[in-house]
Amino acid sequence: MVRIRRAKPEDARELLEIYRPYVEHTAITFEWEMPTEEEFRGRILRTMERYPWLVAEKDGLLLGYAYAGAFKERRAYDWAVETTVYLHPSVKGQGLGRRLYKALEDVLRKQGIINLNACIGVPQAGVEDPWLDDNSMHFHAHLGYRLVGRFEKCGYKFGRWYDMVWMEKHLSDHPAPPPGSRVVCRTGNRLKRNAWFKPWGFGVASFYNETESGSCRR
Repeated sequence: MVRIRRAKPEDARELLEIYRPYVEHTAITFEWEMPTEEEFRGRILRTMERYPWLVAEKDGLLLGYAYAGAFKERRAYDWAVETTVYLHPSVKGQGLGRRLYKALEDVLRKQGIINLNACIGVPQAGVEDPWLDDNSMHFHAHLGYRLVGRFEKCGYKFGRWYDMVWMEKHLSDHPAPPPGSRVVCRTGNRLKRNAWFKPWGFGVASFYNETESGSCRR
């Protein structure tokens, strides 16, 4: 039975081996060289400071992983993330990618995330390519993502140029202000922002107020 759980730093070595064929034999990732185990562990830890990183496990073996990361670092983008999923080649086409993304969405929805964005490498239009196809774009479309932009010849790997598309999915409507918004509060003669703390490991969003005195309304 496949179990989906939080990633742990000690998963880095096994997850790195899932990632390896994508780096070395495809243009699905634009990364040219394999990261070290230490570097990959650092990626997991940095991501999990704020966002979920999930793994699929069966009989003690890891079969795939999915995670979310910041779309942009500016505060206005706090309700948008970039999503990523990788599977071991032996389990492709079995619905595991969908299960991982569903679990990821469940956590992100509880965190108040609204926009999911996927950055996907694709071959140039009309060009057959031995290292890349449109399967990832079709996979995301089946999960409710829609195409919102295409950048031509913006990635270079294996001696050729690749296009990149952005696809997007909304988990909810867009209220104003959005959930947990960092509204500006007045403290005496100073303006301070509310801090938005999203401890995904607890499954719900938690917010705290930085103001020392004065009124603040959400």
